[in-house]
Amino acid sequence: MAGMTAAKTNPGNFFEDFAVGQVIDHATPRTITEGDRALYGAIYPTRFAVPSSAEFAASVGLAPHPVEELVGFHVAFGKTVPDVSLNAVANLGYAECRFHLPVVPGDTLSTRSEVIGLKQNSNGRTGVVWVRSTATNQRGEVAIDWARWVMVHKRSAVEGGAESPAPETVVPALAPAVEAGDLVVPAGLDFSSYDDAAAGSPHRLGDYEVGERIDHVDGVTLTDAEHMMATRLWQNTAKVHFSTDARPDGRRLVYGGHVISLARALSFNGLANAQLIAAINAGAHVSPAFADDTVHAWSEVIDVAELDAPGVGALRLRLVATRGRDESMTLRTEDGKYADGVLLDLDYWALIPR
Repeated sequence: MAGMTAAKTNPGNFFEDFAVGQVIDHATPRTITEGDRALYGAIYPTRFAVPSSAEFAASVGLAPHPVEELVGFHVAFGKTVPDVSLNAVANLGYAECRFHLPVVPGDTLSTRSEVIGLKQNSNGRTGVVWVRSTATNQRGEVAIDWARWVMVHKRSAVEGGAESPAPETVVPALAPAVEAGDLVVPAGLDFSSYDDAAAGSPHRLGDYEVGERIDHVDGVTLTDAEHMMATRLWQNTAKVHFSTDARPDGRRLVYGGHVISLARALSFNGLANAQLIAAINAGAHVSPAFADDTVHAWSEVIDVAELDAPGVGALRLRLVATRGRDESMTLRTEDGKYADGVLLDLDYWALIPR
């Protein structure tokens, strides 16, 4: 019997395989369906009116009926995993993410990434890779683009052999936030006849103040079955989410995007009219999440802006997910470190009626 061979399989890229300027066209374009909407709603407690109701979406100028922005993001992100983060230790953060077009059932998303930065860690066993990724639809139109950085194993640390030399360090300069004037408002969006009762809240742009903090109250306990099903839905193949052999502690790491979607869904309680995510300014997965952790969330208003579209404004929000409920809503301790229990620190813009 012939011996086993890995010649035709994909072991994923290690830190040594990346070079600044490298462009990667990711495999298997993915068509969005109504099934994605249904499964998203089954996994996450989302209730935002625009993705929930085709009639409501049409009443504010969005027809055909878009899915949640994070459905498109997770699908586009999942395409990058086999090439960028299959051998990751952890996904570290996001920046400069803009949602250019609503994603609707029938759209097919393809993703391309460019390596924009590299930095070997001092331990010599891992390194950080920065990429800028762009998701386009079947018409070649940009739907989403973003930058992210991920810590990846070195091949020499995993497979043994001689240690490869460290590459020249290149750390890209990324904007701290997308400017309000650079937000893309979906064509036709009109909140001038917005139905507060149908949306579930009377609170509009003028009801929020910079510095205000909102406790979203509710919590969801993570399970291995749900987070693995969600991650498979996005065709994210990172080993750490599925295999107990992938981490020394034998635990399956919850995909950070799963925590983002849970926190965003929980934010409905207090931010029901923050209907559409327009941009993600920055994001950090502060600590790992595992099955049996109970995720809670709170938000801080960072900025408010009036936009040119009829009746449309924007809230810049810091969305914080925590392990267990933090009634004090503390992000950092006096020494500047993240408080115990913080899982996610996400800075984003949402479109809201004014």
